[in-house]
Amino acid sequence: MSTLRFKALETLPFKDFRKDNSVEIPAKLSELFCENVFSENTMREYLTKEAFQSIMDAIKKGTKIQRLIADQVAVAMKDWAMSKGVTHYTHWFQPLTGSTAEKHDSFFTPIEGGRAIERFSGNLLIQQEPDASSFPNGGIRNTFEARGYTAWDPTSPAFIMGTTLCIPSIFISYTGETLDYKAPLLRALNAVDEAATNVMQYFDKNVTKVTPTLGWEQEYFLVDSALYQSRPDLVLTGKTLLGHSPAKGQQLDDHYFGSIPTRVMNFMKELEIECMKLGIPVTTRHNEVAPNQFELAPMFEEVNVAVDHNSLLMDVMARIAHRHHFHILFHEKPFAGVNGSGKHNNWSLATDTGENLLSPGKNPKKNLQFLTFFVNAIKAVHEYADLLRASIASASNDHRLGANEAPPAIISVFIGSQLFRVLEELEKVTEGKLSPDEKTDLKLNVVGKIPEILLDNTDRNRTSPFAFTGNKFEIRAVGSSANCAESMTVMNTIAAKQLGDFKKEVDALIETGLKKDEAIFNVLREYIKQCKNIMFEGDGYSDDWAKEAEKRGLNNLKTTPEALKQEMDQKFVDLYEEMGIFTHREVEARNEIKLEKYSTVIDIEARVLSDIARNHIIPSALNYQNRLIENVKGLKEIFEDKEFKKLAKEQMSLITQISENISKIKLGVEDLMKAREAAKATSDSQKQAEVYCTNVIPLFDPIREASDDLEMMVDDELWPMTKYREMLFTR
Repeated sequence: MSTLRFKALETLPFKDFRKDNSVEIPAKLSELFCENVFSENTMREYLTKEAFQSIMDAIKKGTKIQRLIADQVAVAMKDWAMSKGVTHYTHWFQPLTGSTAEKHDSFFTPIEGGRAIERFSGNLLIQQEPDASSFPNGGIRNTFEARGYTAWDPTSPAFIMGTTLCIPSIFISYTGETLDYKAPLLRALNAVDEAATNVMQYFDKNVTKVTPTLGWEQEYFLVDSALYQSRPDLVLTGKTLLGHSPAKGQQLDDHYFGSIPTRVMNFMKELEIECMKLGIPVTTRHNEVAPNQFELAPMFEEVNVAVDHNSLLMDVMARIAHRHHFHILFHEKPFAGVNGSGKHNNWSLATDTGENLLSPGKNPKKNLQFLTFFVNAIKAVHEYADLLRASIASASNDHRLGANEAPPAIISVFIGSQLFRVLEELEKVTEGKLSPDEKTDLKLNVVGKIPEILLDNTDRNRTSPFAFTGNKFEIRAVGSSANCAESMTVMNTIAAKQLGDFKKEVDALIETGLKKDEAIFNVLREYIKQCKNIMFEGDGYSDDWAKEAEKRGLNNLKTTPEALKQEMDQKFVDLYEEMGIFTHREVEARNEIKLEKYSTVIDIEARVLSDIARNHIIPSALNYQNRLIENVKGLKEIFEDKEFKKLAKEQMSLITQISENISKIKLGVEDLMKAREAAKATSDSQKQAEVYCTNVIPLFDPIREASDDLEMMVDDELWPMTKYREMLFTR
């Protein structure tokens, strides 16, 4: 293994192995947009008017597509795809593995007379049958109950990858339970559409549909593929498990927004070309804070499409990185001591009349509309903060939360001091009917001035998990490797529930004789009072905030087991069932899957760390120690005893330190393996995850510390194992 690692280093870029993979970009990237997507324009060209209208109705109104129409769409998709060299098709779906899945089938179909044709029917478009027991299912499917179904999602356009037509689909079990991220997300989107549209009837009866929007920001690291292959911990766990920090990391803040290295720029250029062809509207690229960390971001899209695009993008990024001799790291904290990677989810609501409901207007009526959705979003997070925390919980994200610009595990809401003052004024609204003077003052001097106030309300609190940033809420706690669908399912579910409750309360007050605006102000006033404990404008990293949050009754769920235990609170289970997102069985199954994944990840890390320490660190240290011993023997032969002791003092000290650290590693590995076996023997998934968290993870540190001490002494022997050497590729 050691020989292979050293061999890999012979291909380092600074030995002129890496060629300049220059990429030519067309004069207008926009000309490539949706080139490989069965887009609305493409559908107009290939579909009959009847079929096209049926698809549009399915997308915009949720109507069902008739089987005859599905046949027409299938033929049109096939003809379009084959015109671009496509030979196969697949139902592209997002199982609970965290990555995408696909099974390719050929259009090729033998017919009589020894001939063959290319065929694709509506039946094949609408449904396929992958093996449900082979994907994470939380016990819903056993090996002897393997059947599952993928079903076409017409609201997300089909696209071409290579020579394959990819059809975005949901994934369900034979008995109807959801086994993917997309199906519950679609349910949540429908729920918030209905609830928000009902509330919008107070303000604009022309609104018939409200669509949640998402703008994600994808952060990632790039590592030279040769250096990546030299690190077994990176290969097997996605992060460095040991190694000392470099003298220079991100202390000088010289990487953030710096000049993009040539090799990275070539990767980005090719990525942007592919994104344009696939209809992913990426517009931003830049260096991030940590060395060799970068970010890209698209324009806002409808949530379902945005989630599909992010999952697709991560796959495309890995493929293109390989062509440029890079390996891409989506792990939330691949390197200790520098910033980790997140995937900020910028969420808002848009109407079919073109309004952003979280953007203030130019008059009191529009601003009352804004405040309604703004305050209800805060109330939703206040009521279901722990559920939102659970939606971003993972073993890898636990390393990231709470430092280096990542938000803490305490869920709070940042809205800016100006808006906070507006809410304080609204809190003073008189209960019941408003006097003419109060109504005028409220509308003109408080609500009416919001657009003016928001001009200065664009500051960003990087320590806030849920921050208002002018016309959207930014969920900053989502990890870079996560599927956006999980947090978006929760956010839209709780928003739907809250808006539904708001409508009932306002209607009840109107029935008592209050005017509509008075009823809205009265309900908002109570919400503001109830939510003040979750609003926080200060430093989320401070110890004072942790103490203050505890006084306010806000949970500080620092680890994944803690967060996932809260997810099974009956309040949250009832919410999912009431909103039609999950059944109780589905909630339990998904919770089980996440707990098992957490335990498995920690178990793998424990085994990898033990293997590297025993089979790489110790042998290298012994080799160096043997050289020192030979050196000491040589000195003893040459010098007199008094002079020998003086000259060999440092070598003798090193020999002793090496032996002590080797002993610490051996004992540490033994303790770690015993703790790991004890954790594996725990049958209950929640308890097992807790044992891994409390009994196994703390045992990593003694092994790391002893290994790092050896590494500092034996740097030449352990060159490939040094933690940050893989960051040296940029030039």
